[in-house]
Amino acid sequence: MTHSGVNWTALTVFLIFFVLVTVMGFLASRWRKADNAQHLDEWGLGGRSFGTWVTWFLLGGDLYTAYTFVAVPALVYGAGAAGFFAVPYTIIAYPLVFLFLPRLWSVSRVHGYVTPADFVRGRYGSKPLSLVVALTGILATMPYIALQLVGIQAVLDVLGVGGSADSNWFVKDLPLFLAFAVLAAYTYSSGLRAPALIAFVKDTLVYLVIIVAVIYIPMRLGGYGAIFDSAAQKFSAPGSKGALITGPKAQWGYATLAFGSALALFMYPHSVTGVLASRSRNTVRRNMAIMPAYSLMLGLLALLGFMAIAAGVGKGVKGFNPQLSVPQLFENMFPDWFTGVAFAAIGIGALVPAAIMSIAAANLFTRNIYKEFLKPTATPADETKVAKLASLLVKVGALAFVLLMDKQFAINLQLLGGIWILQTFVSIVGGLFTRWFHRWALLAGWAVGMTYGTWKAYGVSSPATKHFGGSSAEIPGIGEIGYIGLTAFVLNVLVTVVLTVVLRAAKVADSVDETSPADYTAEAPARTEVADAPEAPEPVAAH
Repeated sequence: MTHSGVNWTALTVFLIFFVLVTVMGFLASRWRKADNAQHLDEWGLGGRSFGTWVTWFLLGGDLYTAYTFVAVPALVYGAGAAGFFAVPYTIIAYPLVFLFLPRLWSVSRVHGYVTPADFVRGRYGSKPLSLVVALTGILATMPYIALQLVGIQAVLDVLGVGGSADSNWFVKDLPLFLAFAVLAAYTYSSGLRAPALIAFVKDTLVYLVIIVAVIYIPMRLGGYGAIFDSAAQKFSAPGSKGALITGPKAQWGYATLAFGSALALFMYPHSVTGVLASRSRNTVRRNMAIMPAYSLMLGLLALLGFMAIAAGVGKGVKGFNPQLSVPQLFENMFPDWFTGVAFAAIGIGALVPAAIMSIAAANLFTRNIYKEFLKPTATPADETKVAKLASLLVKVGALAFVLLMDKQFAINLQLLGGIWILQTFVSIVGGLFTRWFHRWALLAGWAVGMTYGTWKAYGVSSPATKHFGGSSAEIPGIGEIGYIGLTAFVLNVLVTVVLTVVLRAAKVADSVDETSPADYTAEAPARTEVADAPEAPEPVAAH
């Protein structure tokens, strides 16, 4: 049953943690204080100085977001087994990225690249290709930031301060504007150091809440057997659209969504930003080896969707929003004070990645649009100033996504971004291993993948929206339903390969590659290879 009125005890605890991390966000500018704060390496990459533990918390805070807490359990709550696609996709992702992220780190450190588009520009010598990679990154990041704001709104709705469905649009969406203001202020002030510092609090709260939830809630509900029985009963009921076990017709969709999402995960600008902020090549490798520890947490989080069913969350409530299932479960099951702790974990779990995402998108705009096309003579101080302003504009774009698009299944916001960002994979990852692909073929492949993916996603409807209602459609030639992003990616690769063969045969001139083979295995300068203690001050690497 939905809570009526304001839960003052939970709200008070929530606000205490919210204020704590906000203060930490502003004070972060003094943590590892930069020799030259007016440099994009400092504001946008934290001085490229984070050791293993800081990077682990930063990437964990970056990749495991409000999407994890709100959207995945909501999908499990509404659709059943299909929502567990997030577990295998994170398991698949890390062995894949272990192969190429150290190479990206090395070449970026040698040439001072701040964004993936910087690397594409240097590798292929193509301004148009670099531009489309940058624009795709910004476009894909906006709905991802929006998802974080939706997570905060879900928590405040359950707390009783989010406005009712009958409220006017300003009152109803006031929590989003408040979250925007707080996030914008400390991101502008402290850059990447803010989410890196706050991530310690976020991850500690997350693990605490999840460990308590997977032990305490089943005890109250009669054990996991009773929980799965309740879920089976719901999904076997007439008219149910979900399933406790993925059926034969859904297996293609499950597998392609998991694999496509794995390919896309580290194409996002915020993922690359966390990696490039690392101190050394070994730091990157160590983190890719230990990051799967978060996948265990993700599987436990997904189970919260089944627990919400067993607890009767939303039962008999007409038009119940599934994205409220986990916040409502916490309020129903936990004492009020611990509900506040749990809601703080979700809220901070939204603020940390949203900050990193806005910084990453701002870096793309500054380096690959502003400096490349608008002001080539921009100084490092100019770049930093523009990046700070751009980070504000990106958040405005994310707010537009939230206000104008369907939020019933918040996961669709992120999946739409995944369709787009996956189309940069060929240019970035392909370029890390070979120079064979022709720049014009890569541009054509990207255009085909983006056009097909957007067109197909636009045509997907759901009970709540006519367009962009999901990320699956029929795979041409196979006849099975699969992930649109992966189908678009396959078309992208085919067009790129065929056109490269044609252009090479026609001897169409290629551009200059500013990188060399040794750049891809280069280590950090010896003077930066010191202990990984987060307190140790690090010199700024040469840009």
